[in-house]
Amino acid sequence: MAEAHQAVAFQFTVTPEGVDFRLSREALKHIYLSGINSWKKRLIRIKNGILRGVYPGSPTSWLVVVMATVGSSYCNVDISLGLVGCIQRCLPRGCGPYQPPQTQALLSMAIFSTGVWATGIFFFRQTLKLLLSYHGWMFEMHGKTSHLTRIWAICIRLLSSRRPMLYSFQTSLPKLPVPRVSATVQRYLESVRPLLDDEEYYRMEMLAKEFKEKTAPRLQKYLVLKSWWATNYVSDWWEEYIYLRGRSPLMVNSNYYVMDLVLVRNTDVQAARLGNVIHAMIMYRRKLDREEIKPVMALGIVPMCSYQMERMFNTTRIPGKETDTLQHLSDSRHVAVYHKGRFFKLWLYEGSRLLQPRDLEMQFQRILDDPSPPQPGEEKLAALTAGGRVEWAQARQAFFSSGKNKAALEAIERAAFFVALDEESYWYDPEDEASLSLYGKALLHGNCYNRWFDKSFTLISFKNGQLGLNAEHAWADAPIIGHLWEFVLGTDSFHLGYTETGHCLGKPNPALAPPMRLQWDIPKQCQAVIESSYQVAKALADDVELYCFQFLPFGKGLIKRCRTSPDAFVQIALQLAHFRDRGKFCLTYEASMTRMFREGRTETVRSCTSESTAFVQAMMEGSHMKADLRDLFQKASKKHQNMYRLAMTGAGIDRHLFCLYVVSKYLGVSSPFLAEVLSEPWCLSTSQIPQSQIRMFDPEQHPNHLGAGGGFGPVADDGYGVSYMIAGENMIFFHVSSKFSSSETNAQRFGNHIRQALLDIADLFQVPKADS
Repeated sequence: MAEAHQAVAFQFTVTPEGVDFRLSREALKHIYLSGINSWKKRLIRIKNGILRGVYPGSPTSWLVVVMATVGSSYCNVDISLGLVGCIQRCLPRGCGPYQPPQTQALLSMAIFSTGVWATGIFFFRQTLKLLLSYHGWMFEMHGKTSHLTRIWAICIRLLSSRRPMLYSFQTSLPKLPVPRVSATVQRYLESVRPLLDDEEYYRMEMLAKEFKEKTAPRLQKYLVLKSWWATNYVSDWWEEYIYLRGRSPLMVNSNYYVMDLVLVRNTDVQAARLGNVIHAMIMYRRKLDREEIKPVMALGIVPMCSYQMERMFNTTRIPGKETDTLQHLSDSRHVAVYHKGRFFKLWLYEGSRLLQPRDLEMQFQRILDDPSPPQPGEEKLAALTAGGRVEWAQARQAFFSSGKNKAALEAIERAAFFVALDEESYWYDPEDEASLSLYGKALLHGNCYNRWFDKSFTLISFKNGQLGLNAEHAWADAPIIGHLWEFVLGTDSFHLGYTETGHCLGKPNPALAPPMRLQWDIPKQCQAVIESSYQVAKALADDVELYCFQFLPFGKGLIKRCRTSPDAFVQIALQLAHFRDRGKFCLTYEASMTRMFREGRTETVRSCTSESTAFVQAMMEGSHMKADLRDLFQKASKKHQNMYRLAMTGAGIDRHLFCLYVVSKYLGVSSPFLAEVLSEPWCLSTSQIPQSQIRMFDPEQHPNHLGAGGGFGPVADDGYGVSYMIAGENMIFFHVSSKFSSSETNAQRFGNHIRQALLDIADLFQVPKADS
């Protein structure tokens, strides 16, 4: 294999005449190319660091300032107001007669110009940070932009007119502000009012009052101090306590899945699809390393934080007995592959050259054609990553800390990402509604041992060429992996292409060393632990009911004609559907992002409001006029949009209370109010799936090039998980999850309620819609 070739490339023999060295020219060539490639990356990082560090300035702007200063001196105009002369007098004169006055003058002018240039950059960056702290534009009515916002937008465009790199805006992004305790508590009480009767609400009000007056001031001081010192007062604690300290299985409970294009098929050849897609992924990684990816911009002018993208590749979650850690490498030149119970290491490069799609297709075909059986204990090994974290940590330390097991595990954990080659075929058949749900189930958990749930993401390939992703959640949120996926699918469809027979373009290099089979020595005790983890994971997977469906009667186009936000429309429909399904309202979680702030991740929008419950109750009564119902709906929609904007601008409820709770634990302070808030179950957990973050193609010309989004497992045992993607003007995809073990929930029943709720709300506006 590849390592074996390298191992014998350098040999020596001890003889009576001395040491006889035998060097392989091929080995030296690869060592040379590898070194060159490494230095290239270092130089690129240094160059990018400089360009990013001086943004919105540039080396060219520095040269312009120097030339202006020098030019003015030749015209006998001192634009420095005497500062150049002062600098010249302060310069050391150690060179004496060998340093002419002209050189000293030029050096002084260069120093002065650099100071002016650096001061200008500092001023512009602080101005940009101040401008990005303005969020009034988010609260203005659509189509009614104020003069202040227009001036603000012009200033933003002027200061960021030079083409930015991926991380150019990072230091100009404002810090996430710490809200006032009184404002957070008031918004919290508003959010739970529709869920509590008068007696329960009064009790919660008293707890909140006691907390606000006695406990909160001390906790808030520590939190404000952290916000001054840390880049983001939430993100590190959120990552550690919500994700890394969780001891339950990642599968279903934390990891989520992303689907492929579902209305078009580029090829049915499994290895060929992998060749193109993995080549596109490494192209994306190269762009990421070189910071050639444009930052995501709201309205085309407001930059979103890009820090989560740093750990997209070469990252693995390492299990620990009390807390996990995230291991991120600066580079990785291989992927780990699983097929029919065997693990392989597949190199992505030949020397310093990235393998072309046709070469990758050949390598994957070699794995698919490999007839060797799994080694003892190898087939279900990945079930360790699907079971409990403590058991996995103990097994890792006991059985994988030395020898060939350690080497094989390192090959997986140090891979760029994980690839699972499945023998089954899944796809979306519009004539068979169940096909989308089966596809989603395969992506969410597979057979519980054919995914490596610890990797930043697992690329899943089915026998018919259909793909999908299973992503670990600690390192980043769904929009980040969605950005990669949009690039990959667009590159695969519109830039790389296939032959008429469905193979990758080009000719393969048959001289490439085949993928290396990983070797294991798994004792009986370890096999017992693997089987135990598998049983835990299988029970969890078997309990998940997933119902995925395509809603065709209308999409974003009709909703906009109702003069409301598409997200608010769907969220209110979910409230109506849930009440019809369960006969009651519940605490509802909707994820929103806080990436307008540095290192921002997410915030919670509590979608069950007094306004939305009033609308739902009126709909259920069935005696109200349509005009009254429309009015109630518009009030609920405006309330939801305002809450979403507050969450995005750092004035949310839950992250602030969560951080106050963490501080209270550090200080050993007991707070009944915080304990109750943090223990409330989210019986309806929802998320909208982002799309069109990268414009790789014109969606109007290619309306069928749509992914179906993705989904996640239910957060509460007796609750629902709902993700949705408003796919274009005329379509919405839904992914609804629940647990079979709960007698109160049924994913398909709830999905049908969602369908009907959307139709009923649309009917209020009497907007013509297509037949379903």
